[in-house]
Formats: sequence, C-alpha cells, structure tokens
Amino acid sequence: MDFTDLPDLAVRTLGGSVVAANDELFAERENLIKPQPAVFNAHTFGHKGQVYDGWETRRRREPGHDWAIVRLGVPGVIRGVVVDTAFFTGNYPEQCSVEAASVEGYPSPDELADAAWTEILPRSPLKGDNRNSFPVASELLWTHVRLNIFPDGGVARLRVHGEVVPDPRLLGGAPLDLAALEDGGLVVDCSNMFYSSPNNLLLPGRARVMGDGWETARRRDDANDWVEVRLAAEGVIRQVELDTTHFKGNAPGWFRLSDAGGAELMPRTRLQPDTRHRFRVTAAAPATRIRVDVYPDGGFARLRLYGDLTAEGRARLALNWYNRLPAEHLTAVLEGEGGLAAAEAAAFTAERPVTTLPPEVVRMLGT
Repeated sequence: MDFTDLPDLAVRTLGGSVVAANDELFAERENLIKPQPAVFNAHTFGHKGQVYDGWETRRRREPGHDWAIVRLGVPGVIRGVVVDTAFFTGNYPEQCSVEAASVEGYPSPDELADAAWTEILPRSPLKGDNRNSFPVASELLWTHVRLNIFPDGGVARLRVHGEVVPDPRLLGGAPLDLAALEDGGLVVDCSNMFYSSPNNLLLPGRARVMGDGWETARRRDDANDWVEVRLAAEGVIRQVELDTTHFKGNAPGWFRLSDAGGAELMPRTRLQPDTRHRFRVTAAAPATRIRVDVYPDGGFARLRLYGDLTAEGRARLALNWYNRLPAEHLTAVLEGEGGLAAAEAAAFTAERPVTTLPPEVVRMLGT
C-alpha cells in the first residue's frame, strides 16, 4: 500500500488544527489542512497581493526560516508527508523539513515550543506547483508536526498520512464505534473507488455532500461491490448504521454484513436512498474485520459499527499504544497518571518493546 492511501491524520475533517505559525502575512496557515485540493483564480488581488489558497509568508530579509505547527486530528504513526506547493511557482520554498512531537493533553503554542521535537523528515528540496511526497521512517506515535520551510514562501497543503493509534484511556465508559477512523478503524480493501475514497465512510460527523462518502462506478456485470474494514481492535458489534444521506439515484438497493471468515452478521437487507439506517446485530460474535457487501453497486455516506471491545482487543490496543509512545511522553504519563516515581517510570520506559503490559500499567488503563 502506498502511504498516500492511508488517512491524512492532519486534515481538518478529522479535527486537525494549525495551532501556530511564525508568519502568515500573505495567506492564512489554516489553509494547509483543508480537505479539498487547492484552487487558484488568476488576477484575484486582495490588500496584500494575489490571493492564494495556501499558507504564504513574507519575503525574508534576515537569517532564519519559517514554520507552522499542526496538531494532528488523531495521533498516530506517520508513514509519509506530502508538501503540496500547488500554484506556487515563483514564491515556493526551496526546501522543507518536518519535525514531530508527542505531548499529553492540549498544549498551547508556548508550551509546544518547549516540547521534545524529533526530526522525521530531514531538510529536503521542493519543487514548485508540485505534490512533493516524502516517506517517513518512524514507528512512534506523534500528536503534532512542525513544517519548516527554507527560507520562506508558500505551501498549499500539508498531508500527514499514517496509521491511527488510539489512546486506550479514551475508549472506555462510552458507546464505541469500532470502525471509526479516529479510533483506529481502517478500510483495508474494496471492490471499487472510482468516485471517492472508501475511508470517507469512517470519518467523524455527517456527510455534507455526496462527495463526502464512498461511491463506486456503475456495474455492468452480475457481481456486487463491497468494502472491508479493519476494526480498531477485536470487538463485538451490537448495532450497525449505514447512512445513504445525499445518495438518491445512486444508493445501493441492499447490503449484507459479514466477518472476515465469511460468517453472516446481518443478512441481505433492503436500503432506502437518502436515509440514515440503523439496525440491531443479533448474530453478535467477536470480530476483527468486517465486510459490507452492497447490491449491486452505488454509494453511501457513513458506516458506523457500534459495539464493545473484547478483553483481548482492549489488551492489544493498549499494548500497541504503550510501545509506540515516545519515551518522554510515556514517562510523563507513568509519573503523572500512574503515580510512579521518576526512576521507576524511566525503568518501565527503557524496557520497551514489551509483549505484555506491566501490572501497574494495566491498573492505570483499566484493561
């Protein structure tokens, strides 16, 4: 799988935010994480010059470089970044680098300045009006990234593609959508994605337009379309929501729900256009992957799979989070929330990776 097929952890749709930038005189920093591609209209001048759909700093007259800090909408392992300089031709940066940090809670820009930043993309050349793609080799969990541009200029979009690593402390005591992208769900395969990405199905919130969902090409054979979802972890599905909102002449006629082994969780069931459907799942059994077959083709807006993590699923999810937290972040959690002494917390951190969680951590997480 190409890293750009993975979710954009920074996108506004997932809750990303550009929390700080040292300069944004020509174009606002918030444009960096818009979900839609950049657009350009020639000869549209504002009080500060040509209007750009991106982030643009003034021309630098002193040593240094410009930067912007993005809080990821969901923490995760970063597999690659795209620094898109679309429509920036004579005013794009010559080079860029990306740093990442993992911090507890919701720090202010001033607090982030003192965070432990790690370079995940060294200083690299950029091309103007181009999607500059860079793979990232890091197995740790990050919550923030800092885009550095050298020396100045404009960037249209920043995409931070990766795998969500949910915080197990946030997955207890509330109804859980086992398929939600923000909790670690992911579309791993599908029959067709002619019009839009199937991962749109797992985004938070309601679809605003048809393009916010998943739609296939029209079938001219006797087969049917399908999508396969990896759940956040092993769980038991109690309720399914399949939302065809905005799909009127192109919604599927029916759907069927099964697990990765082919066991049927819901039989073939009729659907209506432009409707939020909710169904009880009576054939509940532990599952890690789910397949949704739609008949014969079409599209829908959102898929929700509400249920409960199994003990095994919760343990695996917690172990993944524990092993991927950067050392400084984990030590702070063990001291602050776990109540461990500094030396003891440091010792636990140094022992990773582990295959089972220490009892002290199990008690802290309630797993």
